[in-house]
Amino acid sequence: MNYKKRLDAAFQTAPTLPILPTSKFVFMSDCHRGVGNSNDNFLKNQNIFFAALNYYYKMGYTYIEIGDGDELWENSDITHIKENYSNIYWLLSLFAQKKSLYLLFGNHDLEKKFYDSSDFSFFEGILLEDSTSHKVLHLTHGHQAEPLNSTFWRLARFLVRFLWKPLEQFGVLNPTSAAKNHSVKEKTERRLEEWAKEHHTTIISGHTHRPVLDIKSPHYCNTGSCVHPRCITCIELQNSSLVLVKWAVETREDLSLVVKRTVLSGPIKLKDLNT
Repeated sequence: MNYKKRLDAAFQTAPTLPILPTSKFVFMSDCHRGVGNSNDNFLKNQNIFFAALNYYYKMGYTYIEIGDGDELWENSDITHIKENYSNIYWLLSLFAQKKSLYLLFGNHDLEKKFYDSSDFSFFEGILLEDSTSHKVLHLTHGHQAEPLNSTFWRLARFLVRFLWKPLEQFGVLNPTSAAKNHSVKEKTERRLEEWAKEHHTTIISGHTHRPVLDIKSPHYCNTGSCVHPRCITCIELQNSSLVLVKWAVETREDLSLVVKRTVLSGPIKLKDLNT
């Protein structure tokens, strides 16, 4: 199965959510929540993430996590992850109680596909349809563009868990990772954009960790990640428009610290997407 068929399959049973004039969505991906050890890339941004997610909850957003929320390649038991980030899972449960939580699985947490959990439901893809412009957004993690991270994900997980995880402590980066290898990143993004063009739609993904929202590239958007060195990035959908934002810790004039939201790109109206 080639990457186009894998992407097609991701949306065969995907739920469709309406985008109403009053709808508010926020898309995040690639948190890679771990167990709090030296390999936990999310650890440094946990307070930024919690502050941002709390803001979106209070403001009435629907939270859609576009894959790799938990790091299940380096860690074999999600129970330890939930215990380590119990505050975040508590906040996710509040979204779930309001029926405003949707979780997609990526390659690093693809095992969630097989979970029988009454707490949360997981999907490979989600469709969002704008009630006004009738534009349809396709949401999926994006790992389907690479055979190693989709068809052969068990092999990739083995290599990460037993080879690249220990080497990472010595500064050796995984050359097969779309997030860490520039050529793999470029190829993955090109494939996702090509698929979206062929289907006359816009795809919003994660996986490569590189945030993208540009009217000149209307078929492909990327949320970025929550494991950037000093910030997290995400895409908001409000007033039928997309906005790319970052959340980071900044210093006020009185030298106190604050978690601040900054717009990086947009807004881009859904009706202006050239699909």
